Amino acid sequence: MNNIFYEMIFKRKSFHIFRNVGNESISEDELSDIQKAYLDFTPLNPEIKTAIFIVPEKQTNCKRGGEYCILLYSEKKDGYLQNIGYLGEQLDLYLVSRNIGTLWFGIGKTKEEPFEDMEFVIMFSIRKISNDSKYRKDMFKSKRKSVEEIWEGEEITGVTDIVRFAPSACNSQPWIVKNIDGKLSVYRYKKPGKRGIMPADMVSYYNRIDIGIFLCFIEICLEHIGINYERKLYSDDGRNNELTLNAKYKLA
Repeated sequence: MNNIFYEMIFKRKSFHIFRNVGNESISEDELSDIQKAYLDFTPLNPEIKTAIFIVPEKQTNCKRGGEYCILLYSEKKDGYLQNIGYLGEQLDLYLVSRNIGTLWFGIGKTKEEPFEDMEFVIMFSIRKISNDSKYRKDMFKSKRKSVEEIWEGEEITGVTDIVRFAPSACNSQPWIVKNIDGKLSVYRYKKPGKRGIMPADMVSYYNRIDIGIFLCFIEICLEHIGINYERKLYSDDGRNNELTLNAKYKLA
């Protein structure tokens, strides 16, 4: 991950519908570049096999005005949802750097069949954006939880104030970080009795993907400000506990 990703954090937005974004199309060369770029992204767990397929949006149930959908596939192993979120957010930020707008489409379905030992996990809807003004102008005006709601302990300038803008399903922001003695503990958080508009049986599924996205943001920010770290991942089986530890970072 590099500084381009960090810069794109401030530019990206979720295009809940693609409207008035211009008439440019994503070229065949750009589609090829997306496939190649994905192979260079860093996974959370390199032991989990993943792949992407790019299909016309009309071949899916997504009707948001996108040109294509990127389907993310994975082996079903411990941590595969977090791994897809982590990889997918790198893809998200890469696409923004190519002026390709994105939407994480959580309820996406496709006619594509599972292949080898991988299954469909989630998709992006994408479309070329011809005018930079369609992207976010001021990230800090986005609707997000306050620092106090997601972070306990000493704040880290350039991390604490940025990571809260990570995208999440239905903007649920299901995370809490505890900074204790130079170690960041990252928890998947489920507010008791609350689940928003997501189907109850899918909340932990999507929120584990969200945690992967959040970990990607944390590491981009730490690397940008020059803080080295050691990361340890923890198993999360999706149970509806209020706090579920997913990762610890020992900061150098």
